[in-house]
Amino acid sequence: QVQLVESGGGLVPAGGSLRLSCAASGRSFRNYNMGWFRQAPGKEREFVAGITYNGGSTYYADSVKGRFTISRDNAENTGYLQMNRVKPEDTAVYYCNAGGPLPPITTATSGYWGKGALVTVSS
Repeated sequence: QVQLVESGGGLVPAGGSLRLSCAASGRSFRNYNMGWFRQAPGKEREFVAGITYNGGSTYYADSVKGRFTISRDNAENTGYLQMNRVKPEDTAVYYCNAGGPLPPITTATSGYWGKGALVTVSS
């Protein structure tokens, strides 16, 4: 079992940067692939970025490629999403996932989930 807690959300101006953190309980986090999903108001939850259990490979949605960077520090049981050059359409609740899908499978149905962190991008 893995418990996940997101932090670092908030209000950020368009073009700015924000870093989300995902703190996981226990050392077992290092055995799981992890990722970030987001859900905007009135929309379905969608894949944003993923990373393999050892950090060897990363994956990104086309909408965030070149702007967001996913990383992890298994020694600290923490995952990160660095968000640069944010856009108003990035506004959403961001969820951390462990043990879920990686591309080409991006359906947000499996694994463990945090409760989300709200990111609001102002114009």
